[in-house]
Amino acid sequence: MNGLPDFHTVRGYQILEQNRKLLTPAMEDYLEMIYRHSLTESYMRVNTLAQLLNVRPPSATSMVKKLTELGMLKYKKYDIIFLTDKGTELGNYLLERHIVIETFLKNLGITQNILVDTERMEHILSDETLKRFILFNHYIGQNPQFVEQIEAFEKANQV
Repeated sequence: MNGLPDFHTVRGYQILEQNRKLLTPAMEDYLEMIYRHSLTESYMRVNTLAQLLNVRPPSATSMVKKLTELGMLKYKKYDIIFLTDKGTELGNYLLERHIVIETFLKNLGITQNILVDTERMEHILSDETLKRFILFNHYIGQNPQFVEQIEAFEKANQV
């Protein structure tokens, strides 16, 4: 795909578009966190999810039930959570989107509040903007001197 890294954006955009009407930004955050956790553990508990997202367990339980109803999760008795294939696919896309935005901000030289900015941006960016972020990140990866030029420009102009 034009020399860009294998990011699966086309399918990711299709998946997100399918679910855009179903998932709120909060639901996306929960699903992304469950997916992140699934990369090292085969299941998750509600209490663990609540701790990772800094919410109360009843709030986590409520969101898990909603995501289960949407076919993203399997929620077992005793608060054990498993991702469905659909949840895994969308969770992977959400994590990739997060990484693209975070990388973009780092490439711009942002050093403070990256997590906060990434979390805010990931829910409002259009597909076109995200594609341009991917292109920019790829360009910087092949042209690291560009970052040095921006930093030199910034110092010279005290921006």
